[in-house]
Amino acid sequence: MARKKSSYRAMKKIEPAVQTLNFNFSVSAGITEYQTLDLSQCASLVNRRFYRQGINWAVSGMKVLTTGENNTGSITVQKLPETWVMSNAWEKGFRAWQRMNNEALEESESVRPRFLDFKVYADELHHAAGFGSNLLPLSSVGVFVAGEWEPSKVYIPTAINASAAQTNDFELVAVGDSFSGAGFSGLDSVSLIEGYASSRGLPNVLDPNTPADADDASGSTPHNWMAALFNDGLVQTSEVVEDMQTENNIAPYPFENDGVNLDTMYPNGANQGIGLQVHDTEFITPTTVGGTSRLKGGMFPCGLARFVCVNSGEQPISFTIQVDLVPGSHRGYLCEPMTEM
Repeated sequence: MARKKSSYRAMKKIEPAVQTLNFNFSVSAGITEYQTLDLSQCASLVNRRFYRQGINWAVSGMKVLTTGENNTGSITVQKLPETWVMSNAWEKGFRAWQRMNNEALEESESVRPRFLDFKVYADELHHAAGFGSNLLPLSSVGVFVAGEWEPSKVYIPTAINASAAQTNDFELVAVGDSFSGAGFSGLDSVSLIEGYASSRGLPNVLDPNTPADADDASGSTPHNWMAALFNDGLVQTSEVVEDMQTENNIAPYPFENDGVNLDTMYPNGANQGIGLQVHDTEFITPTTVGGTSRLKGGMFPCGLARFVCVNSGEQPISFTIQVDLVPGSHRGYLCEPMTEM
């Protein structure tokens, strides 16, 4: 009798990787604290293994522990938007940055750094604080020490055929407006979403764009005589056609030159749904059982998460956040490249 092949051998081995990340910080009384987490940076530290930022990370859930007396406040988790706009904007920005590097290194490929990676800030607030302000994971007795985690830059030429290179240098933010001011490094920023919006065409202002005489299908001289051929004496044809001309003929979202708005209106850009996507919120009260609050899991594009912690009480609150990841085939984690988001 043939031996049955073990199902364990058929399964692809999942590499060992730390599945729970712990973070701690304190929020003073009457203060709102903004803390930004980069899962790729933290996974690189706790596993001593390079994880690119361009990953859409799966998080199974989060637990928030608060210590203090009569705690009152809230915690909100924000992230990059889970939209086709964010996905396409990230990929188009990444391709442009990659082409810039490849053309510069065409004759000097050997100088390409081993850990070259497309890293962006979440938003203007993150850009102003710098990567050095990112939350770092805890061990049982201390905080992990950060390694090099540098933001990507784009260099835009300002002079053609100049004797020396002249460029405007920018870092990148995922959401919000471009040119929001100097960040922690001193460089200004450009926005992935705004750059993507500015590179694309706009919807037709009217669809269908019909002639003015389309609803003239009655009377002794009907311009739309083809419709008038079947006029049986009722007047609904012209009424219906008039509705078709004037209603439901403009896109259901605002856009530049739609008759009202004068600038691009992409979600999470400069003018529409400004900022990050809200993922979850929990309130903290003196009756919070065991000082424990739970936040739902989900997908986190680029592994970037923002914790907005509000302390509306009169005593400091210590926040401990546990982030549970999901085991998977990408070097121990369930996630996908941003190019496949």
